[in-house]
Amino acid sequence: MDWSYALTPFLAWLVAGVLKFIINSLQVGRLAFGLIGYGGLPSNHSAIVSSMAALVALREGPSHPAFGVALTLAFIVILDAGSLRRQVGKQAETINRLAGEDKTHNPLRERMGHSRLEIVVGTTVGIMVALAVQAMHLKVG
Repeated sequence: MDWSYALTPFLAWLVAGVLKFIINSLQVGRLAFGLIGYGGLPSNHSAIVSSMAALVALREGPSHPAFGVALTLAFIVILDAGSLRRQVGKQAETINRLAGEDKTHNPLRERMGHSRLEIVVGTTVGIMVALAVQAMHLKVG
């Protein structure tokens, strides 16, 4: 097996995560370990799935059935990140606001989904990682 198919999404996750940490840290003016997770720029989910779809397209060609599967998975994950999870985050904001000063309420995480810009940047990161792996002719295994 060519392990670069497993390595590429991991690298995309790592690059997007490091970028997100740097961007969040610059925005808040300190190391932003508490902001690691869902939401933010760039979208890790978009980076991961787009890296796989791009790598399959580069290695196997866009007419290969595996590319169709990877592209379908990418669309599902990206649509979920931009719609369903974003709505969950908005609901959490409302619940937290309604709970107000209630000491028994544990605040819900509000950063859940992604804006279009966060998704586009995440997708771009994923494609760039796949292009880098392909350019290095990296085949592990």
